[in-house]
Amino acid sequence: MRVLITNNTLAVRAGSELYVRDLATGLIARGHTPIAYSTQLGEVAEELRAATVPVIDDLRALAAPPDIIHGQHHVEAMTALLHFSAVPAVYFCHGWTPWEEIPPRFPRILRYVAVDLTCRDRLLFEHAIPEDQIRVLLNFADLEKFKPRASLPSSPRRALMFSNYASENDCLAMVRKACKRANISLDVIGSLAGNATARPEEVLGEYDIVFARGRSAIEAIAVGAAVILCETDRMGPMVTSADFDRLRSLNFGIRAIRLPVDIETVSREIARYDPGEAAEVSRRLRAVAGRDETIDEIIALYEEAIAQHRATPPVEFREEERAAAAYLRSLSPRLKERDQLYEEIVRLSGQLAEIDGVTESMGWRALSRFGRIKHRFILPIWNRIKQPFARRNA
Repeated sequence: MRVLITNNTLAVRAGSELYVRDLATGLIARGHTPIAYSTQLGEVAEELRAATVPVIDDLRALAAPPDIIHGQHHVEAMTALLHFSAVPAVYFCHGWTPWEEIPPRFPRILRYVAVDLTCRDRLLFEHAIPEDQIRVLLNFADLEKFKPRASLPSSPRRALMFSNYASENDCLAMVRKACKRANISLDVIGSLAGNATARPEEVLGEYDIVFARGRSAIEAIAVGAAVILCETDRMGPMVTSADFDRLRSLNFGIRAIRLPVDIETVSREIARYDPGEAAEVSRRLRAVAGRDETIDEIIALYEEAIAQHRATPPVEFREEERAAAAYLRSLSPRLKERDQLYEEIVRLSGQLAEIDGVTESMGWRALSRFGRIKHRFILPIWNRIKQPFARRNA
């Protein structure tokens, strides 16, 4: 079976990118032919190619059509659907918040998959996807990579903040203080910290407590660490056997992370550390969240969609034209908003440069004071706002 997998990017090592990698390598191991497509390639694309998975940034590179489109992120999924006019698709939604995860409506998308109950509600209650077209396939871990560690110590000694988004301006400072109070050393792994790792399976087992969410939490649980759910500006509980099923159905994600990140809350969750509980949680996850079982379910879903497509009379071209027109119209407000934001960024950049010049002319004292304010408060916010537009200005 030829499977075209689309994704917003195949650059940085993040959730949906690594989902593509694990799915594609699992498919190729079963004798199928996955092809990964994105217009932004990078580290994950190189990893896929190293595993002999074809990677393209232009659909014209395919000399033969796929049998099924595994769509992730609507722009890339719709590009593939319009390029291959007779191929059915399955669309996967990985997030509640990102604009890129909005499910497109198109006649040849025959199934929609949510990776947790939160995404299911987004499909069903915000985008009117019929309930009989939605499946929930919870996220998984590659249990061959993430092997169980030795038993946890009776008291935690080492902790890890495992997140691409953690910084001292957000939750990390509070977590660091709470760990210091408990005499626990804290390390950080992630993109913003400047030390993302390509092999988390080799380091997670070195830590007793891991602060993480989503896929990162699943991987940390798989190796046997005690996991406290944590995001940039909020956190969740220590994962225990009593609430494992509920938290897993939420992908250890946004709905499970509702607590304020302060020293008292973090300290309270650290105090719930229990090696026996962590071992039981890991055992339960390893029993139900393996990659191989999930890929088997995905393949069955592909086959179901292909069979339905073959047994159904072809959709009228006019119907697909109308669906494509409606989709293009849905992009318009977003594109106009981005143009306005870009213009505002250019204007504010000029003002920031003018302020730099004024403070410099006022002398060392003013420059020093403004410099401290700028680097502590203004620039972190500024860089976060302008990041999506950096490539456009390059």
